Amino acid sequence: MAVKLIANYSKRLGLPGYSSHQFSVSVETELNTTDDIAFEAERLYIQLQSNVDGQIQQTGFVPSPDYGMESPAPTQADTTQPSNVTPISSEPGWQCSPKQQELILKLISENGLDKNQIEQQSRQRFRKGVKQLNKLEASGLIDMIFQEQLNQSPESKPKAYRKGGQR
Repeated sequence: MAVKLIANYSKRLGLPGYSSHQFSVSVETELNTTDDIAFEAERLYIQLQSNVDGQIQQTGFVPSPDYGMESPAPTQADTTQPSNVTPISSEPGWQCSPKQQELILKLISENGLDKNQIEQQSRQRFRKGVKQLNKLEASGLIDMIFQEQLNQSPESKPKAYRKGGQR
């Protein structure tokens, strides 16, 4: 008389943005005697666990925390500077191009601009901090900095602009 042994191993992992992923493996085998049940169950469990753990490490697509949500319209509260504004620095992690990062930092430094003010303007206009801006958004921020500097007076053109610097 053959004995059927069915084993299943499943694992679910939580991911950022209220997301998760799961992987499961099941196997069915026949045993000739009941003497092998304990040994075979242990062997299958170890094998299934090893395979599931190896496969679940590849998460695939992980949505951002605001995935699928519409951007709310700016409110009066959004125009005031938050108390937790992170100053702009040259630390890694910028999403724009290295040249854009360099130009933004150069404009701030050479023209004595307030880093927190630039960060606040970025959050008002793009709903994210300077470091999180993509290339297109960073270009818009650079344009905004140039425009503000040029509107003050001809003598207050940004130094990078006067020297013929390019974005």
